[in-house]
Amino acid sequence: MTPTSIPDSAAHASVAALEVQSLSSAVVEPTSFTLQAGECVAIRGVSGAGKTRLLRLIADLDPGQGEVLLYGQARGRMPAPLWRRQVVYQGAESNWWENTAAAHFSVQQLPFVHDLLPRLALTPDRLEADITQLSTGERQRMALIRSLAVTPRVLLLDEPTSALDADNVRRVEAVLAERMQAGLVILIVTHSEEQGLRMAGRDIEIHKRSQP
Repeated sequence: MTPTSIPDSAAHASVAALEVQSLSSAVVEPTSFTLQAGECVAIRGVSGAGKTRLLRLIADLDPGQGEVLLYGQARGRMPAPLWRRQVVYQGAESNWWENTAAAHFSVQQLPFVHDLLPRLALTPDRLEADITQLSTGERQRMALIRSLAVTPRVLLLDEPTSALDADNVRRVEAVLAERMQAGLVILIVTHSEEQGLRMAGRDIEIHKRSQP
């Protein structure tokens, strides 16, 4: 399996790619929805409604109640590391645990990485540069490559282009559109209404949970 294809989605054509069932936390009110393979949905809500929290709940990064199914397989029946490789959360400012971006990729992933670098206006030398020397926009684009290199089935994007100029926003959206054609499911939180209209087929409005 390579990062050029979404695994096994064709075999589950009649099953929802992602099904969220009454997912909630102390902040997020119970939320349910389904997405099909290749679909992008924009998460809407006022500031503090829990948009980021919802993405993190789906990725099994925060505690909560409810269930999430990936092509019919329940998250609760899957080891957390396996779930998080298939349902990837990418924050606006991603964490980096090595000194260089290159150190975050396996040898097998490098051909894919080098293919995407020029498409996102990144030069190969940025892979070996100290992470602290990359601009915020370079780190955002490098984080997208890192997320796609693990071949996720679902990508949860939290303000993925907040630090990018218009040209680089278009580059990122073109790469994501290509991945969606291959079956990738995307949930995106964005403050740009225009980006939501370009990328998403529909919106999901969420509300902050009322306190008793």
